[in-house]
Amino acid sequence: MSTTSRPRPRTRDARSASPGRAPRTAVVVGAGMVGLATAWHLQEQGVEVTVVDREGVAAGSSWGNAGWLTPGMAMPLADPSLWTYGPRALLDPAAPLHVPLRFDPRLWTFFARFMAHATQRRWDRAMAALTPIDRVALDAFDELAAGGRLGHGVEAGTTPGPFTVAFEHVREARPFLRELEHVAAAGQTVPVRRVEAGERAHQLTDHVSTVYALEGQRFLEPGPFVHALADSVRARGGRILTGLEVLDVEPGRLGACVFARAVHPDAAAHPALAGAAGASRESGAGDGVGHDAGAPRRAGSPTEREEGVVLRGDAVVLATGAWLPTLAAPLGVRTRVQAGRGYSFTVKTDEAVETPIYLPARRVACTPYQGRFRIAGTMEFRGPDEPLQPRRIEAILASVRHLFQGVDLDDRHDEWVGSRPVTPDGLPLVGATRTPGVYVAGGHGMWGIVLGPATGRALAHLVTTGETPDEIRPFDPLR
Repeated sequence: MSTTSRPRPRTRDARSASPGRAPRTAVVVGAGMVGLATAWHLQEQGVEVTVVDREGVAAGSSWGNAGWLTPGMAMPLADPSLWTYGPRALLDPAAPLHVPLRFDPRLWTFFARFMAHATQRRWDRAMAALTPIDRVALDAFDELAAGGRLGHGVEAGTTPGPFTVAFEHVREARPFLRELEHVAAAGQTVPVRRVEAGERAHQLTDHVSTVYALEGQRFLEPGPFVHALADSVRARGGRILTGLEVLDVEPGRLGACVFARAVHPDAAAHPALAGAAGASRESGAGDGVGHDAGAPRRAGSPTEREEGVVLRGDAVVLATGAWLPTLAAPLGVRTRVQAGRGYSFTVKTDEAVETPIYLPARRVACTPYQGRFRIAGTMEFRGPDEPLQPRRIEAILASVRHLFQGVDLDDRHDEWVGSRPVTPDGLPLVGATRTPGVYVAGGHGMWGIVLGPATGRALAHLVTTGETPDEIRPFDPLR
């Protein structure tokens, strides 16, 4: 896998920090991989950070995903093959891609735009836009581990492949290999080789006829890794406040104000908030975390006015995943972000699984996870807060049961659904909003884990210098 080193700035973004006045404080909303990686890299640039989250660290799609660090597969989700099975998504609740058949104009508008990008020309264009950040993705993980300028590196490892890629029928391998050819044409090197019978993973049955090994990629345990990243942010002087729901972001006199409310009983009494009301410094925002001290905001209910919490920063980064539109749309971010919900669970295996297994024709990704085997799959377009649909897990089981052996699919733990933030064109939203000093980082679809650290590094550079690195320039959130 070819890589490059540090981001290479080219142009100044007029919406970012003023020239000659780098931010000294920042509030990051969202404690998933993308938000915490951004906080970590802001610390590298000398910025004091506060991270706030409604639920907790890795509480969203950063927890139950497959944990794949596969930049060679980080490609647009809307590909031409959708036209062969996309219509099934409307009728079959067991289809790998599913859209519930109900009256929801916003959902159907998104799906129409998503399908409109499922052409080879648009896929190639989006793949070219993703390639620069794909090429630096693994290097960004190495930097987190090394600790950077401040030390306190992330004490959780990544594991190299190979990845086993398995097909029931040889013809099913053609679309996968063709995708890798297009990825290579866009500028990545993705080594793949045919696997002989003696090298096959023990968990595959004789129904699997064709197996490849994908090299140059890695994997990790996502929840533990993101928690280790949070520990690193804390060790470097950052604060992480949980149980606070952010309701609004507005420009302040010098910086930005984040209006939040406590959704857990103990959140408002957090030690980091006590006594901080009205705190400020010459930079304008100071550490600026405290109870409502009269900062400007949109009108709320009397209860919200009385119990609200205001966080102030020279810069604010919104990294709230599938919930991004709630805060970002009033700031000029009009691209629709739809929850593309994925499901996972862990099972027991007779023999230890050493490396990930991918079943492209079933849209199922499997990974060793804490002594068990995590099985993840499906793309379901629903609201991000809707409950888990057991039928989706049953669909995964039905699609893979005959392909696995020595895997107890009935001994399931950790059944989970997570809302991944999907955009119609397959590109993230990373950069400055219409409001000076307020930025967004989201919309990565299935690739938030692998692209999170590189996104955070590039966005921190933009926030502190006003210069947009090459790898995030195509991701302008106001596009």
